[in-house]
Amino acid sequence: MMISRFFFPDTLPESGVVRLPEALAHHATRVLRMAPGDAMVLFDGGGGEVAARLQGGGREWFATLDERDPVDRESPLALVLVQALASGDKMDWIVQKAVELGVAAVIPIEARRSVLRLSGERALKRVAHWQQVMLAACEQSGRNRVPEIGPVMLLAHYLATHRDTDKVMFSPGIGTPLKALAQPQGPRHFLVGPEGGWADDELAACGAAQCAVATLGPRVLRTETAGLVALAAAQVLWGDV
Repeated sequence: MMISRFFFPDTLPESGVVRLPEALAHHATRVLRMAPGDAMVLFDGGGGEVAARLQGGGREWFATLDERDPVDRESPLALVLVQALASGDKMDWIVQKAVELGVAAVIPIEARRSVLRLSGERALKRVAHWQQVMLAACEQSGRNRVPEIGPVMLLAHYLATHRDTDKVMFSPGIGTPLKALAQPQGPRHFLVGPEGGWADDELAACGAAQCAVATLGPRVLRTETAGLVALAAAQVLWGDV
């Protein structure tokens, strides 16, 4: 049986007992039906994880900590998914699966043909929601370092602030196969367009910003599929798969 893993929002001490935050305790005891004495694993995002035992009852729940295990499950690749906003629950799916595939960060951008539009307080709330999706994906996938989620930005702003970044954009029917690219020597950003694809002026802007253009095969992939295929392929070609 898999031992349940939980993100602990503060720095875990080397040993002793910690009081569990209300949300964590609720998930462990009410959702997962864990009981005092059950084994659990805590991680705080700083690397490594700590085996623990659930203790307490009622509204007061604690974890008795063992020694920190320095296990590292991070990819050797620093892959960043620059994802055009997708509608409905697609962005949640993309963020969740990207974390499982070892992404270092996700940057949501607004493209000309993006169906979803976010700004102001609504954008901040959605980014905070995606951060929680990331935490849950780390709990499930065994990652002990939490990827970054960037603020929502326009494509033009992204390109202006990442001039010297190793960037690869994907668009159906153009570009060279991903496997033909050289192994990244540092962070590599994968740019994935919206449901309606990149507009012509966006393709031109990406080209002017020194984005390599790559293809993921002869088939047209949905926006929620393309980035995940690229991440998985990169892990096979150059990473730890």
